[in-house]
Amino acid sequence: MPDSRSVEQLQLALQRLPGVGPKSAQRMAFYLLERDREGAFSISEAIKSALAKVNHCQRCNNFSESDLCTICASQRRDSTLLCIAETPADVEAIEQASAFAGMYFVLMGHLSPLDGIGPEQLGISQMLDLIQSGAINEVILATNLTLEGEATADYIADLLHQQGVSVTRLARGVPVGGELEYMDAGTLNQAFSDRREI
Repeated sequence: MPDSRSVEQLQLALQRLPGVGPKSAQRMAFYLLERDREGAFSISEAIKSALAKVNHCQRCNNFSESDLCTICASQRRDSTLLCIAETPADVEAIEQASAFAGMYFVLMGHLSPLDGIGPEQLGISQMLDLIQSGAINEVILATNLTLEGEATADYIADLLHQQGVSVTRLARGVPVGGELEYMDAGTLNQAFSDRREI
């Protein structure tokens, strides 16, 4: 380990990134300092700029540099459909697939009582205000298929059923191009439960 507090601080900072452990952080720090100082400066400036300019859309809670993100500001979107997603990355994936033309609400996470993340941290009250203030005919729950994602979807569905709102969940099961012999039991069970007539 080099005798440098600054190198150590850089490594600790890099470890805050998801999936980056001590060894990966060390490799990244050394690479940036040894071979790509210009790249390190560029990364630093991009982070500073994003932190200064990016906030949350007042309507959907997604990242935005203005009061309304481009999706919420668009006149071409179907404002009667609302898709609830966990993260901006989930919205990006849905948008890239061109599978949905409605509006979004981004939770910025999922319920996780052990981590201190409850309904207040996810902006559930903001989501309910949005639903109650607009002419939304259907809410599509697009949370992840993890224990926490399922718990979050169940919690939101219960709240919305009390409001008399139509709630649907993304279909689950065998992926396109998937081979049955490689599917786990949970995926196959869900595929059989959600089968439909053709």
